[in-house]
Amino acid sequence: MKPAGRNVGEPRKKTGGKTSVDMASSDMKPKSISRAKKWSDEIENLYRFQQAGYRDEIEYKQVKQVAMVDRWPETGYVKKLQRRDNTFYYYNKQRECEDKEVHKVKIYAY
Repeated sequence: MKPAGRNVGEPRKKTGGKTSVDMASSDMKPKSISRAKKWSDEIENLYRFQQAGYRDEIEYKQVKQVAMVDRWPETGYVKKLQRRDNTFYYYNKQRECEDKEVHKVKIYAY
């Protein structure tokens, strides 16, 4: 029986805590979850993905089979996401995650 996740003999390449083999696998699961304590650009984008029903950009790309996410060139924030029911969420250029919402954002570690 073949082990799941990678081919036998295939080397694992480290890329910032995530392996490139794991990034390509469609059944990638987070190893731990923490909550955001303070707002940042990363938290802003996670908030937008989670509003649309995804854990993060990794899950969005796996589910929707897209290579790039639409972003505002000025800020780098996510501009548009397609939910699982195929409706679209459109976001502003400015910050949308208010301070009172920051603690609701989940940060997934792989």
